[in-house]
Amino acid sequence: MKKISILGSTGSIGSQALAIIEQHEDKFQAAALSCAKQIDLLRIQIERFRPQAVCVAEEADARRLSAQYPGIEIFYGAEGLQAIASMEDCDMVLNALMGMRGLAPTLAAICAGKDIAFANKETLVAGGALVMDAAKKAGVKLLPVDSEHSAIFQCLQGRAGNEVKRIILTASGGPFRGYRLEQLEEVTLEQALKHPNWSMGKKITIDSATMMNKGLEVIEAKWLFDVPVDKIQVVVHPQSILHSAVEYRDGSVIGQMGNPDMKVPIAYAFSYPERLDLEGITESLDFFGLQSGLNFYPADREVFKTIGLAYEACKMGGSYPVVLNGANEVLADLFLQGKIRFIDIQNTLVRIMDGHQPVYDLDLAGVLEEDRRIREKVRNMF
Repeated sequence: MKKISILGSTGSIGSQALAIIEQHEDKFQAAALSCAKQIDLLRIQIERFRPQAVCVAEEADARRLSAQYPGIEIFYGAEGLQAIASMEDCDMVLNALMGMRGLAPTLAAICAGKDIAFANKETLVAGGALVMDAAKKAGVKLLPVDSEHSAIFQCLQGRAGNEVKRIILTASGGPFRGYRLEQLEEVTLEQALKHPNWSMGKKITIDSATMMNKGLEVIEAKWLFDVPVDKIQVVVHPQSILHSAVEYRDGSVIGQMGNPDMKVPIAYAFSYPERLDLEGITESLDFFGLQSGLNFYPADREVFKTIGLAYEACKMGGSYPVVLNGANEVLADLFLQGKIRFIDIQNTLVRIMDGHQPVYDLDLAGVLEEDRRIREKVRNMF
């Protein structure tokens, strides 16, 4: 029985993870759950899965839940996340948090010897060196949950030390594939939230529309798979059937295919190296139903400048990725609030990155301070 703490249990990834646990109750148990605002849904999850511990964002919510569930340990805030991530009676942590909130609990879990199922790319973008160094020292596994990184991970199984020539990181292209730069000037919030293939949270959906999500995934792949960023190629694949691929030095390309369904990579991270039977909660790929075929295009960096920004931030290192990630999070939130235009996201990021004075050799406190500083700066710009 593998006991799993789920950070972000009421979000899309967390909810699908619980569906897998529910189907395979002989293999997995929800040791702890956390959420920020969806307290009513959290109560439903508590009733169904009876975790040992729960973490919420606010102290007032923690007090109410403590009164309602006296047999469950209730935590709150950032310290609470670290507590449930490092609790003794837990084997794995699923980090499905959004943004930089995931960094400190990830490090706490690693230091406590927990394997990590990773769905929080911002943590590796901003703190990649810290996380990978800590994981190596602790001897824990980092198992990717993002569909693209899970695909790459699967394609690397059986590698037997063979050299990787290229990682092919696929992207749907989002709702604005084929747009000209001037067309991005007129994009509305409603349009940006209509992803053609995936059902995701609002922030990640906006990141997909700006293509920043793919830029962040480039940086994440660099850390997860220990490859130079120049060996990572973004390929736009509108059907989202090939989730990513690896090319070896002999020209062989091994790819992972399937329907767009996050339950598959979540389940593989939970059960690795075993594969679970997901019949009833996933559908097999119907090759004969792919009437339109599979198409592949180069990413348009002239229109979607966020991709190039991510490559450059990764090459420059230091505080550059921290600043790119933190600024993007604030800008995406401002767009969701209707305070800036869609095009303002990438235009502002270009200005910020051009003017950034980097800091190197950052520890955790340094990363968090750079993140705090850039967020304050961006908020003061609008």
